[in-house]
Amino acid sequence: MFNRALGPVRPYDVDSELFEISYVQCGDPGVERKIEQKINILCNWVEKHPGKRVTVLLSFYEKRFKQIWFSKQEERLYWEQWRIHFDIVRPPSSDPDHLRVVRHVALEAAVREAVLEVLTLVGHKKEHIPPVVSSDTVCFPYEITLPSAMESHFGLDMFKRVVLNSSPPAMLS
Repeated sequence: MFNRALGPVRPYDVDSELFEISYVQCGDPGVERKIEQKINILCNWVEKHPGKRVTVLLSFYEKRFKQIWFSKQEERLYWEQWRIHFDIVRPPSSDPDHLRVVRHVALEAAVREAVLEVLTLVGHKKEHIPPVVSSDTVCFPYEITLPSAMESHFGLDMFKRVVLNSSPPAMLS
């Protein structure tokens, strides 16, 4: 989130609790609280669905308002989306300690590689980022979509798109 922060932020380094990796947070309590809530929801989902593949969607968007029939509707124009895939594997508790260490080292290397790839991409690809129109916000508007939210809203989102993107019916004469 730090790489998509706007205006005055108070970044600080955070050391991972699991790995020898540090990362930067933007220092906004609201952003950090929202991310922590989503992480907790994701952890609960993983506990209920062990061994499944999980996809988290991080979307940045721009708010616009458009006239629909007799009211104004907020429209989200997504300009960047990150699909983050996690394969959840629970090793058997009977595994020897040296095998656990080998898995931990491999996982740490994979996480480090993924973080470096993200940092490289966000550092080089900036031409699609919309102009900043307000200094009131710390971060571009964003949403984090988790598996349970994707499953429960999919049908509603499709219905909403059909209704919002269709023309009003022609009057019979």
